[in-house]
Amino acid sequence: MIEILQPGFRTGAVHIPASKSQAHRLLICAALSQNETVIRCRGISRDIAATADCLNALGAEIWLRGEDLTVRPITQKPQGTRHLHCQESGSTLRFLLPLTGVLEADAVFHMEGRLPQRPLHPLDQVLTDHGMTIRQNHDLLYCGGRLRPGEFSLPGDVSSQYISGLLMALPLLNEGSALTVTGGLESAAYVTMTEDTLRRGGVSLRKTGGTWHIPGGQRLRFPDRLTAEGDWSNAAFFLCMGALSPEGVTVHGLNLASSQGDRAVLNILAAMGARVSTENGSVTVRRGELKGVAIDAGPIPDLIPVLCVTAAGAEGDTQIFNAGRLRLKESDRLRTTAQLLTALGGSVEEQPNGLLIHGTGRLRGGIADSCGDHRIAMSAAVAACLCESPVTVQGMACVSKSYPHFWEDFDALKGGGL
Repeated sequence: MIEILQPGFRTGAVHIPASKSQAHRLLICAALSQNETVIRCRGISRDIAATADCLNALGAEIWLRGEDLTVRPITQKPQGTRHLHCQESGSTLRFLLPLTGVLEADAVFHMEGRLPQRPLHPLDQVLTDHGMTIRQNHDLLYCGGRLRPGEFSLPGDVSSQYISGLLMALPLLNEGSALTVTGGLESAAYVTMTEDTLRRGGVSLRKTGGTWHIPGGQRLRFPDRLTAEGDWSNAAFFLCMGALSPEGVTVHGLNLASSQGDRAVLNILAAMGARVSTENGSVTVRRGELKGVAIDAGPIPDLIPVLCVTAAGAEGDTQIFNAGRLRLKESDRLRTTAQLLTALGGSVEEQPNGLLIHGTGRLRGGIADSCGDHRIAMSAAVAACLCESPVTVQGMACVSKSYPHFWEDFDALKGGGL
């Protein structure tokens, strides 16, 4: 499917859907709670639906009514072989894999897209060292056995999701454990979000240096009702549109004190010269004198494609560094981001662990291949704001992975000239 976008800046306001990152964590912890919980979740993406389906397969009961997800928790060990369809969601797989060991479930994860090629090591080795069995056969991952408490150690530079998955699982074991992260922890804000969610459920965690000390035998108890806050990762696309618009774009429904790491988009846009203002959960960004900057991708990998598009509209060069992990996403995002900008008339150099964008102020327009990657498709929409002729987005439906109503929200904005 294709979407043809008219060129020129956009202006207006959008109400952003619920945070995909937070909703994953709320659903999983609610399914492990001692009580039924209702989670208000504005907009259910394909990834969130995958997590809910997998939790149902493990014995939870989750159903949607309007914008409310009601979660009836898992109460007994799953019987027989459980089939968990995680689609392309890396978060679903990495968060739930340790949990299947806590529940002693015989489970088969069904993976789609590039997910079977995305890394699981050394998480898989750590789990097998503590009693689980894990075997991959193409797009199927077979796991079983019982996860034992003890000393766990993982590097911090592969995926923060490994850390979050263990933090959600280890408190449920019958004895205490320790989880040590070696080296620098990439995307640390996502781990903070996991800690915040667990503490809302009454879980006790103590961290000293790079080690979490986790008492065993804990049981979560969530409030009866919770609300998933707005998604800064998805808001970034509209905020970057605002940075390219003299009239600006306003995004409603954001928590300005959120632990979501992608809230850093505001500081980056301000450093580039955009005009940023905030008020009562709403953020407005307008164009200023944009200039190139250096951006460390380590803490904010999901922001890089759209920030690269924004950099194409700036004066001077923008250097993206520490970005090697982007090659392991739904696409090789260093390559597909470079291809997107090049196809639309931009100037970019692909590097082993980064990108160098030469700001040209404008783009030509043309055909943008999403490569089946939701963040590339949405970045193409932002690129249209810089283009002189229409942009045809190929594979536009992939946005359903994280933001099913993106194109409707985009179309609701008013168009303007260059």
